[in-house]
Amino acid sequence: MAVIKLAALLLAASVCLCSKHKSEKVPKLVNSQYGSLWPLPQSAQISATAFQLSRSSFQIVHAPKSSAGPRCYLLGEAFRRYFEYTFGYSKRLNKDRKQSGAGAEVSELQVLITSSEPQCDGFPSVSSDESYQLTVDQPTAVLTAPEVWGALRGLETFSQLVYKDEYGTLHINKSEIKDFPRFNHRGILLDSSRHFLPLKVILANLDAMAMNKYNVFHWHIVDDQSFPYQSFLFPELSKEGSYHPYTHVYTPADVKMVIEYARMRGIRVISEFDTPGHTQSWGLGQKGLLTPCYSGEKPSGTFGPVNPILNSTYDFMTQFFKEVSSVFPDAYIHLGGDEVDFSCWKSNPDIQKFMEQQGFGTDYSKLESYYIQRILDIVTGTKKGYMIWQEVFDNGVKLKPDTVVEVWMGNALEEELHNVTSAGYTTILSAPWYLDYISYGQDWQKYYKVEPLSFKGTDAQKKLVIGGEACLWGEFVDATNLTPRLWPRASAVAERLWSRKDVRDTDDAYSRLSQHRCRMVQRGIPAEPLYVGHCDYEYGGL
Repeated sequence: MAVIKLAALLLAASVCLCSKHKSEKVPKLVNSQYGSLWPLPQSAQISATAFQLSRSSFQIVHAPKSSAGPRCYLLGEAFRRYFEYTFGYSKRLNKDRKQSGAGAEVSELQVLITSSEPQCDGFPSVSSDESYQLTVDQPTAVLTAPEVWGALRGLETFSQLVYKDEYGTLHINKSEIKDFPRFNHRGILLDSSRHFLPLKVILANLDAMAMNKYNVFHWHIVDDQSFPYQSFLFPELSKEGSYHPYTHVYTPADVKMVIEYARMRGIRVISEFDTPGHTQSWGLGQKGLLTPCYSGEKPSGTFGPVNPILNSTYDFMTQFFKEVSSVFPDAYIHLGGDEVDFSCWKSNPDIQKFMEQQGFGTDYSKLESYYIQRILDIVTGTKKGYMIWQEVFDNGVKLKPDTVVEVWMGNALEEELHNVTSAGYTTILSAPWYLDYISYGQDWQKYYKVEPLSFKGTDAQKKLVIGGEACLWGEFVDATNLTPRLWPRASAVAERLWSRKDVRDTDDAYSRLSQHRCRMVQRGIPAEPLYVGHCDYEYGGL
């Protein structure tokens, strides 16, 4: 009888799966006129005329009048990287696009930087110019960009235009591309606290970000669960707060490597040190920092958020954020400020007395605002700007005019965007793009169809939305599954943040994204499949 019941259950399960499978809406694979370009450029004219490329004769060089010459190490490394990308992988993509070019060959890609300050040794910023123009003709293709950041994006586009015919010969079609990002802030948030992420995983995802033209790595480096950032002023923080003081920490050399690896790919590294909540791991290495919780009249032995009433708290934070500002070169630090649990503060008699002295009554959001305001003043003293989660704005904390507010709550999203921008603050959006929420089927379409500027507001308000972030929180991901869970789902967000507003054809996107996913797999990024099918080149890159 038990066997019969089990068989019936299995049959029911298979019926359910089949039924769900049939009801899942899957876009059609079409022969896109744009081949495998991802994200789609602002303007792309691709001719049917195809030219050949040969690994033995092709080269990427500085144009004679380029302001960035052979001493530009950033571009030199990019030339080598994209040469290998171009000739290491060129799947038979554009089978139907080839027309005879009478054996004509593209033998050279010249890169011309036009600005007097090419930014070879600089760091990318929110105001960096990522625009470029790419002309593919024979015998020379020309990539023109004001700064090196645009050249990096154009090199990625050039590599995506190359494909193989059925005989293995490399081709590229005559093309004219003019391109720039729709939004200046296009970020990925990775969480290295809930699970430690080995350096090689972070670096691999920086490579994947560059393949998708992302330009911000939001590093949520510490949280309640662990403190892997190794501070040189306060080494006890990671010694006591990390999962392991030797194997599960980011040394100063590690952090420096991540920042430079990202810079070479035109990616900013914005560190997040979230307080006063999300700080349990801080308290392990910094005694007296957290608030003692009480059970009745006696301490319970547990601790809550950062203790906001002690001068020692702000002395520590002043030194710590001075260090952070010297380690991370970006103009902004993310200060968090979200999800503060007031229960411990409410239980503490010293906190209650302070509340009474300050005239806060029983409104503990005022105490939170008191703390946040002092932290903002500390960071302002380091000459850095700051980013904060939306609660800080919602609670009425006085903010500097250049504050960046990150909107992450899905409820009343459009109202929140309206409120933040009407107050005049620069805004980034992450609420629709929490990729740690997974579901059956092609959820990339949900992320792809988001329109960041759909809220009611003036043109001036909408210009304050400078972009968004795809967030992958770390409760259920570590080195074993982070990358395939992130890609190519994050690629959908990448195109929404880069391409024109009217680029919304999911059939065309599905066709291009399927090929782009295969390209990432070949380049060593284990991106998960969108649906049934295969890549011409599989598994060798894993």
